[in-house]
Amino acid sequence: MTHLADRAHNFLALHQAPEILVLANVWDVVSARAVAAVPGVRALATASHSIAATFGYPDGEQIPLDLHLSMVARIVADTELPLSMDFEAGYGDPGETARRAIEIGVVGGNLEDQLKPLAEAVAAVKAVMLAGEAAGIEFVLNARTDVFVKAATDADRDELLHDAITRGKAFLEAGAPVVFMPRLTARDEIRAVVAALGQRKLTLITSPGADLSVADLESLGVARVSTGPHTQRVALTALADATIELVAGRNLPANTRPLN
Repeated sequence: MTHLADRAHNFLALHQAPEILVLANVWDVVSARAVAAVPGVRALATASHSIAATFGYPDGEQIPLDLHLSMVARIVADTELPLSMDFEAGYGDPGETARRAIEIGVVGGNLEDQLKPLAEAVAAVKAVMLAGEAAGIEFVLNARTDVFVKAATDADRDELLHDAITRGKAFLEAGAPVVFMPRLTARDEIRAVVAALGQRKLTLITSPGADLSVADLESLGVARVSTGPHTQRVALTALADATIELVAGRNLPANTRPLN
């Protein structure tokens, strides 16, 4: 457990450092090995969507928790890097799910609020943090709010920002070290959220063709950027494109590297 506590402490420090933490999400052992081997990679994070897809399940806690945890356990056992698990909304019991994740060596996690009543969402955050305390580690909860994910296309942006900031502050006060706001992408809105929550408290996701680069996000005071299912989609796009070339009578890409 001392080793796990050290990993958790180091993972938390990566979120607090001036340099943004970049997490290219992984979904199995071989993807984790490929990412971990890249110079500059300092931690790993799983993507629940990608793990579910690997086993043929749709996203949204459709994959059985035992199966989900078994894949995460395989990844943890194969690396010395700190690892964060996306456990969605906690599978009905966020505290217990966090406890089980910590038991297999996970030191951080994503937890969705799914826009549940704020008191209920805060209680879930507290349950996860208590699981970390009980295990004697500084669990790095990336408390996610779905304000922007579930927003209508014509929603008032000022109201959305107010909502997101209110929830973010509540999650920080409940003990989460960072708050995750997927689909927050506009420079001015990111700047406003960072000003309200503090430097290195906000985490975001990047996507193919994003307007803001990782360097841009770092300059805005963002703590961490991840990729969610997009890294798996990059890999699958490469696979599909290579297959197109073969079916057309050509060859595999000449720049293919033996990464496994």
